[in-house]
Amino acid sequence: MPKLATRKSDVVFRRAKPREKPYQIADGGGLSLLVQPNGSKLWLFRYRRPATGRDNLISLGPYADLTPNEARERAAMARTKVRDGIDPVAQRRADKAATRRAAKGAFHIVARAWLGFKQKEWASETHRKAEHVIDNYLIPELKDRPIATLATAEVKPVLESIAHNTPTLAIKARQYINGIVTFAIQSGLREDGKLLALRGVVPKYDKGHIPAITRPSDIGPLVRAIDAYNSPITRAALELTMLTGLRPGVVAGAPWAEIDLDAAEWHVPAARMKMKHDHIVPLPMQAVAILANLRPLTGSSDYVFPSPARQKTPHLHRDALSKALREMGFQGKHAAHGFRGMLRTVGRERLGMDLDVLEAQLAHAKRGDVQKAYDRTTFDDDRRRVMQAWADYIDRMRAGTKNVIELHPPAA
Repeated sequence: MPKLATRKSDVVFRRAKPREKPYQIADGGGLSLLVQPNGSKLWLFRYRRPATGRDNLISLGPYADLTPNEARERAAMARTKVRDGIDPVAQRRADKAATRRAAKGAFHIVARAWLGFKQKEWASETHRKAEHVIDNYLIPELKDRPIATLATAEVKPVLESIAHNTPTLAIKARQYINGIVTFAIQSGLREDGKLLALRGVVPKYDKGHIPAITRPSDIGPLVRAIDAYNSPITRAALELTMLTGLRPGVVAGAPWAEIDLDAAEWHVPAARMKMKHDHIVPLPMQAVAILANLRPLTGSSDYVFPSPARQKTPHLHRDALSKALREMGFQGKHAAHGFRGMLRTVGRERLGMDLDVLEAQLAHAKRGDVQKAYDRTTFDDDRRRVMQAWADYIDRMRAGTKNVIELHPPAA
């Protein structure tokens, strides 16, 4: 029968000298002092893992920091855990993970990390929308809540409050929170599978269509109202949105570097497009004139539409376009995004524009896997022709002229 180790005096441990190889001085009950060749000394506790029965070692701390009696107390605590079926090493890892989650796992920290992660794959406007909702609606309510323990019951009233005023934002907010929680799980800041049960939290509502004026009799008053708007920067942004059919966020954030007035083209890089494809936009003469008139006003800025001093963004916020339309009295009748619907509907029904040409101008996704994979047509020449016709049509509506020149050939 092997001899059991006996408790040593502090003198034995203190006088222990380094050797060529590491060695241990046993103190009994699984406690020992490891002496390294460099002279450092470390208290160790040997135990059998509850789950496997295999021997394992856990460090209790340096000899310089713990007296023998303090080391024995720690060994006794570890022994009690083993007796209760708890693995001291596994628990230490769990405690470290919990500490890490507490330090890095506040909701606002994880939310901003998720935004940075998604920025790599999102168009700039998509990222801006998410950032707006998170910064203005979610972080103020959930800022310091630990993501590791964030519960459905904590998030539910936040989403209900948003839905009370803006149902569309509440749907987006729910989507973003689910993404943030998934990101936290993947980052080790929340337990695997611990998702939130947010389905049904946001009440269903009738989405309807984006408000858009499509009757010719209503287009003239809209155009004239824009002409009379008092802010030259916002007015020009609205006009460019109407004349090009681009998404309002793309227009509002346009840098001068994308504009080629000599070629009458606007080159929007893939990073700023929803579909992640470069988009060349032909500029009709009216759009070129608007941009040429803006040069003396904003040419010293990087952006075509620089931000007013009170805004945080470096360029005009797309919401400024929506606000302007509301101020003109078009709330519920025509939205900034509605210019795209106006172009597609009126261009097709009143001007006979080819649907594929319109879809290319609007930079819509190709339908079907085969079309997405093989159809690279952009109809550049056709788009230049129809967009000039569209700008001329807007001029006629502005002047109250109702005669329309159709672009498609007459039936044989």
